[in-house]
Amino acid sequence: MAKNNRNEARIRRHIRVRKNLAGTPERPRLAVFRSLGDIYAQVIDDEAGTTLVSASSIDKELRKQMEGKTKTEQARLVGEAVASRAKAKGITMVVFDRGGFRYIGRVQALAEGARKGGLEF
Repeated sequence: MAKNNRNEARIRRHIRVRKNLAGTPERPRLAVFRSLGDIYAQVIDDEAGTTLVSASSIDKELRKQMEGKTKTEQARLVGEAVASRAKAKGITMVVFDRGGFRYIGRVQALAEGARKGGLEF
């Protein structure tokens, strides 16, 4: 039997967490995805199945600020950006979904940036 790879293990962890975690219209879910080079964040209303706001390290508006920054600094900027966009739509409270990733490094930096930007979770 082949050894499971890291992404399959992450997906298993994510499914296990998502059983008990859902975004509502009053308190949507802040979902994080981290690839090797970039980081993405979405605020999702699971009842309607829609993405309300999103931000990522590949956004056109954020691209200029990303130059010369470490991945962790970029993640913090993405967190602040998703928070400001959410606040513009009247969203202040969210449920944090780390996507099966450990809460260290870039995932933690994004969460801290979102908190600094005014989101509560």
